[in-house]
Order: sequence, then structure tokens, then C-alpha cells
Amino acid sequence: MSRIVVGVSDLKVSGRVEDVLITYALGSCIGVAVYDPIVKVGGLLHFMLPDSTIDLKKARKIPEMFADTGIPLLFKSCYKLGAKKKRMIVKVAGGANILDNKNYFRIGKKNITALRKIFWKNNVLMDGEDVGGDYNRTVHFHISTGKVVIKNSSRIVLEL
Repeated sequence: MSRIVVGVSDLKVSGRVEDVLITYALGSCIGVAVYDPIVKVGGLLHFMLPDSTIDLKKARKIPEMFADTGIPLLFKSCYKLGAKKKRMIVKVAGGANILDNKNYFRIGKKNITALRKIFWKNNVLMDGEDVGGDYNRTVHFHISTGKVVIKNSSRIVLEL
């Protein structure tokens, strides 16, 4: 098994069945896992913010930082390895309310809303999600099966 870490504002794709893509400490950030079970190609994105228009220069340099630039890049990166949109299975985690006790910034909620709008606009349905709440999550995405295992800070394990 090869473990590939996906950092913050990062994405990784793989067509190797021995790979497990992992992203740690999803708070208000969101992890998006996409998988084509026929060709066994998948990708994992860890984006921070909903909208690239707040910093277009940064979006050009690090498109994975934003939902509106990172999500299309994730899908296109999988297509390059043979994945097809109509077969893609999509699972999502994160979007928590962390360190925002007064709910002022609501970054987690804004990220969830942006993600859903992008999916709606592009006719993409989610097959599983674990979003919201007030706790961090770690995601393990197994390319061999498409299984997504989410561990939260309360030591609860969820399989999507």
C-alpha cells in the first residue's frame, strides 16, 4: 500500500490500486473524493475557500485553494487518467465550524454552499457526505475500492 498525502490547497490523483490518498485535519476546508470504478482512477482535493475572486493571482498560482478552481481541476485531472464523468462517484467531507465561536466568518458553510452550487451547475451528484459540525476530519481514500474512510476528532470512524 502506498500512502499519498494531500496537503491543504492540494490535490492528488491516481490510477494505481495500491494507493491510498489521505488528507488530514479538514476543519472548515473540504475534501472532495472522486472515483471511476471501471478504470479505478480517483482523486482527492483539499480546498480552503469557496471563491477564487477574492485573490485571482493566488488562484492562478494555487487553483486547488478554491472550490471554483479546484473542483474542475480535480475532475479534469482524473479524466486525463481515463475517468469518465458519467461514471464518477463523488464523496465529500469537511466544512466544519472551527474556531469561529460567534459564527462570524462561516467559512465551512460557505465552502459547502459553493461546492453544492458547482455540483448543481455541472449536474454532479454526491454519493456520500460528512459535512458540517464542529470537529476536524481525516480522510483515507482507497483507490482499489473507492472506499472513503473518515475519522473525526472524537475518534468516530465513518465509511462512505
